[in-house]
Amino acid sequence: MAHIAPLRAVTEAEIEAFWRDGVVCLRSIMPAAVLESMVQPVEDALVSSAMADLSEMGDALGSGGVELVTDGAVGASDVPRGHFKGGTDHWLQQSEFLDFALRSPLPAIVAALLRSSTVRLYEDSVLVKEPGTRERTAFHQDLAYFHLAGEQICTTWVPLDSVRADTGAVRFVAGSHLDRTTYRPNLFVTTMALPGTEGEEVPDYEQMKGEARIISFDTEPGDITVHHARTIHGANGNASATRRRRAISVRYTGDDARFLTRVGAPTKAHHATMHDGDALTVDAFPAAWP
Repeated sequence: MAHIAPLRAVTEAEIEAFWRDGVVCLRSIMPAAVLESMVQPVEDALVSSAMADLSEMGDALGSGGVELVTDGAVGASDVPRGHFKGGTDHWLQQSEFLDFALRSPLPAIVAALLRSSTVRLYEDSVLVKEPGTRERTAFHQDLAYFHLAGEQICTTWVPLDSVRADTGAVRFVAGSHLDRTTYRPNLFVTTMALPGTEGEEVPDYEQMKGEARIISFDTEPGDITVHHARTIHGANGNASATRRRRAISVRYTGDDARFLTRVGAPTKAHHATMHDGDALTVDAFPAAWP
């Protein structure tokens, strides 16, 4: 099956922005029919065993004394509480996600941004903040969760809804991809690092007023953001009483990516035959481009 073409080409200015800031917003690039084809698969994923209720996890952590990252204004009496749900590797169970990752416009877009002759799928993720979700997504770095090394690694973020700051637009620390510090992964609803992981704690950018440039983008369906795997980012809750924030995130690798075990980070069964330094194989990392 052939790739579906993006609505337009990625510009050289957009490629330069990606490598300068560690993130770029590409406007009006995804066909509406592609997005519409993923609405039902996302709804199916939400009731599958692949999804975790991060709000419930936050409640459990909070009852144990862990400090959570939440928006105090969200969850007021006039806005029923919503839930933050997330899951990964839906492509292994739902063929629509595999087709989306491999045949949508995303691989061509990523090949252009990464300046890579090849693109492979690392994982996909569904991230939904229902109306009234008070949990923030703590600042984190994707590479901390990936068993990968390399510069040509990125995350695409594809919204299915109009997204604004008050409904949970992603916030990016511009230029943070240039930092070579090894950071520890966290639990998303708290800055607490995953037990057994190695590296430094992600800085508390919420308290670093004026010390970092944090950028965000209001987006419509058809727009996407793409950020480097080292770019530190997070998001607020969803203060809306009626508007959902549904997004599909697909993570890709380019020519220079190699397998690298990150101690304590969640492992994947389909990576069981991989060893540190290995080139990525088609069985574990499906080819998306060309």
